[in-house]
Amino acid sequence: IQFLPMENIMANENRHPILEINKLVHEPARLLIMAQLFVVESVDFLFLLKQTGMTQGNLSAHLNKLEAGDYVNIKKEFVGKRPRTVLSLTETGKIVFVIYVKEMKQTFDELYCEIDKYK
Repeated sequence: IQFLPMENIMANENRHPILEINKLVHEPARLLIMAQLFVVESVDFLFLLKQTGMTQGNLSAHLNKLEAGDYVNIKKEFVGKRPRTVLSLTETGKIVFVIYVKEMKQTFDELYCEIDKYK
């Protein structure tokens, strides 16, 4: 990623890569969900609810958006007579998350080089 002159950005030419960041992942609640799911094979809904501190409705809404993007797999099953929702990242979700992290790291590494000039 290279920082572009402001006139190029304003003219919408050679858009800065940060403007192309995956907005489905970049939203803070969905980023938290994906980060939590990235480090495990799968979790149940209640575990993720506790880990994120979200409300049931908020978590469900964000999971549905991630599922629609084919980033999260939502599997409903029964354990005895009790319903259980198991969540995991799809292969696409894992790849997208890794790309997102690499793009953000590169962006911040380059920004850090610019910040170093002011030390």
